[in-house]
Amino acid sequence: MSDARVTAVRSVEFGVRDVDSAADFYGRVWNLDPVADDGGARYFRGTGPEHHILALHEREEPALIRVNLAARDKQSVDGLHARLSTLDLPSLGAPDALTGPGGGYGFAFGDKEGRKFAVSSDVATHDDTADARDRPRKISHCVLNAADMEGSAALFTDGLGFAVSDRTGHLCFLRCNADHHSIALGHGDAPTLHHVAFEMTDLDSVMRGAGRMRDAGYPIEWGVGRHGPGANVFSYFLGPDDYIIEYTAEVEQVDDSYPKRSAEYWAGLNPPGWTDRWGIAGPPSERMKAAQARIAFA
Repeated sequence: MSDARVTAVRSVEFGVRDVDSAADFYGRVWNLDPVADDGGARYFRGTGPEHHILALHEREEPALIRVNLAARDKQSVDGLHARLSTLDLPSLGAPDALTGPGGGYGFAFGDKEGRKFAVSSDVATHDDTADARDRPRKISHCVLNAADMEGSAALFTDGLGFAVSDRTGHLCFLRCNADHHSIALGHGDAPTLHHVAFEMTDLDSVMRGAGRMRDAGYPIEWGVGRHGPGANVFSYFLGPDDYIIEYTAEVEQVDDSYPKRSAEYWAGLNPPGWTDRWGIAGPPSERMKAAQARIAFA
């Protein structure tokens, strides 16, 4: 199926040192709902229809276990598998019925830099999807550091059907639906996690979430501000095991008519010293800078 493509980032799986403590944080503080407990792993949903958007697995050291991607249907899963089979990947499982929480149909694969992904369709969904003013809806995007930027980008465009939205001096933004980006790749020395962004309903929701985090003892590490590429509102935090997590909202909605812009365009957009479109965010904290390449894939 030549037009098969990924349609969204479905969920992420974090390896954490203390599942109970991390589960308390992501439920009580980050404000996700627990939806399953499978063999000691904990699964959490947002207000959107996805069965879960976060899974926590206990590990001796923090590690990003997998990024799970959505496809429209079983035919799309099979078509994506066929496309990936032409790319000489180091690991590529066969499509099959999935037995974990939410079920579905899909396969797992690893890329040439050691990242782990899965593609799935027909996963169970929730009907109660009303927005809440201070709760995440879904995974908005993941930013992954890449030693081979162009090779990594080609996996997403050639193998998974993404399109490049924009490039800056450091980042390549990739979209798979109307959101300006669902994946971004950053220049790095190794294939590590930069951050995961959780979508809130609007700016007010981002501010409410930031206030709850502050009250729980988690300061803002960068923000609140509005990004250039994607135009989304942002507020960054360090969660358990120093995962960088973001509340975001109002990401720009685009289609194939969107004019992809260059690093030179974005470099000249803001006055010198500004790190966001409003000029109020300031730079990321030293703690956040130190954590930007700390979490490797398992």
